[in-house]
Amino acid sequence: MKTSLEIAQEAKLEPIDSIGEGLGLQPEEIEPYGRYKAKISLGAIDRLADRPDAKLVCVAGMTPTKAGEGKTTTSVALTEGLGYIGKKPVLCLREPSLGPVFGIKGGAAGGGFAQVVPMEDLNLHFTGDIHAIGAANNLLASLLDASILHGNSHNIDALQVTWKRAVDMNDRALRQVALGLGGTANGYPRESGFDITAASEVMAILAVARDIHDLRRRLGAITAAYSHDGKPVTAEDLGAAGAMTVLLKDAIKPNLIQTLEGQPCLMHAGPFANIAHGNSSLVADLLGLKLGEYVITESGFGSDMGMEKFFDIVCRAGGIAPSAVVLVATVRALKHHGGLEDAEGASAKDALAAVERGMANLQRHLGIIAEFGVPAVVAVNRRPEDSDEEVEMVRRLAQEGGAFGAEVSDGFARGGEGVAELAEAVVAACDESSGFKMLYEDGSSTKAKIETVAERVYGADEVVYYLEAERKIEQFTDQGLSDLPVCMAKTPLSLSSDPELLGAPTDFQLPVRDVRAYTGAGWLVPLCGAIQQMPGLGKTPAAFNVDIDAEGRTVGLF
Repeated sequence: MKTSLEIAQEAKLEPIDSIGEGLGLQPEEIEPYGRYKAKISLGAIDRLADRPDAKLVCVAGMTPTKAGEGKTTTSVALTEGLGYIGKKPVLCLREPSLGPVFGIKGGAAGGGFAQVVPMEDLNLHFTGDIHAIGAANNLLASLLDASILHGNSHNIDALQVTWKRAVDMNDRALRQVALGLGGTANGYPRESGFDITAASEVMAILAVARDIHDLRRRLGAITAAYSHDGKPVTAEDLGAAGAMTVLLKDAIKPNLIQTLEGQPCLMHAGPFANIAHGNSSLVADLLGLKLGEYVITESGFGSDMGMEKFFDIVCRAGGIAPSAVVLVATVRALKHHGGLEDAEGASAKDALAAVERGMANLQRHLGIIAEFGVPAVVAVNRRPEDSDEEVEMVRRLAQEGGAFGAEVSDGFARGGEGVAELAEAVVAACDESSGFKMLYEDGSSTKAKIETVAERVYGADEVVYYLEAERKIEQFTDQGLSDLPVCMAKTPLSLSSDPELLGAPTDFQLPVRDVRAYTGAGWLVPLCGAIQQMPGLGKTPAAFNVDIDAEGRTVGLF
């Protein structure tokens, strides 16, 4: 089989105008960026407001291995599968960050015959949205430091500057830095750091803002620092919000691309799910709900990460509700959680036993979905090394564990035809009555929200708060922020905060070491365990494989 990049490069694409017109968009609502990608005017949402909403399907996953279990591939395949059985789907995906593209996971276009295209463009800069977000983020940082230097009219305490700079790259050396060295002309010396752009509050705001004016208001509400008397200093106070909005006036418009089989994809915003809220933009979801019959929206990492945040943050903010969840599983991940790392050297009997042990993790995720009252369809994302017996065991045990249905996803090798049965199962699940409910009420205290997620989603027995976290929770409560939802930041590799604790752990504590206030986005971010908001590259990152060949074509991108 050809590589995913070769398949994408050889694909015959429809002009993006044709994709948009097929969706029901008017010509003036489509703003092309070349032949195969475009921005969509937000006015389309208002024009289509009277249309009934489509069925909303959230694609989540079991606890993944470091390489990921093909959730994006499954999301694209399901979209192609729905098209194959005669439905009208719209796919909503996040934009790739250059950090993972050149890190361990690679790009975010899907894979094989289940891809969105143009693959190279969307993985490398795309329409410039993430760069605009980084620029807006760093403009606020620069204006803040300039304000301190030029008289400090806001009485900013330089030791209480909470705003960090951002860069769209994995770079652990930037987690903690010293600024302002070299004399007074270079600013006030202090310690700070960088977040990866995907974890920036500006990214979060872009992903939940409803329109340009809501974006402007939320940017102005960002808390960037505190004064010597403890008062928040906002982006509005610093005169930054207007210029930040102008930098983002095109970035807020969703991007339109297509699958290899011609279904539309709205690819917009790119917050990570372990250190941010992990879902594509609300405006993309709202637009998709008016343009299609089924909206397939992917949430990052496991159901404990992106899906929980989609339900408790995005659905809360947007007034939307899911009809079903697709839970992606792989035999590889089940063996991993069953304690079998070297599957190649194992006997068939040992492999099946590991799959059965690892099902505890999948069953815990089915339980998490049940907490929200939504039917779950398990998609077994098939890999070439999986045996028929292993795949059938996963399907059977998933159904015994409470799944509405469980079907094989073979879209990587076969495109939409390879997921027709999964698509039929998802349609049937969407026809069921959904009892969707959020996990906690708006009026709950911050600690109550954290403990609800920790106990009912992660399975923790207890939450342990570090002194800094206790101080921040008390401070934010005094500032009237306790009504905000929580966006938990923790490792995606375990249901706990310990990446080595696999399966379905019990009897563990969840440590919360700090809490950050995203007052513009509208939530609090508890930092659990050793999680960092700036990833680092591994010893052999994917960047080593990316190059230009003799004909000038990109090679090694995946």
